[in-house]
Amino acid sequence: MVKLETVVINIDEIYVPAKRRGTLDEAKVETLAESIIEDGQKTPIHVRIDSEKKRYVLVEGLHRFEALKALGEATIDSLIVMPRRS
Repeated sequence: MVKLETVVINIDEIYVPAKRRGTLDEAKVETLAESIIEDGQKTPIHVRIDSEKKRYVLVEGLHRFEALKALGEATIDSLIVMPRRS
């Protein structure tokens, strides 16, 4: 069994693909931001390292990412996942 560890990543090191941004719901971001203020970030986002190992790419957790960004946070709890194989 592979144990995944949460790592803290600088928000400005994470690239969000345009395709993901199209699914953004501002109301959900606002609700999550309020929850994070009260309880902190409960679930890490998922990122992968791009093929050139120069940045992280968001895989899952767009609304959490945007909520923390809106709150002015510099870092975010993340899980690094492996890219899918074709």
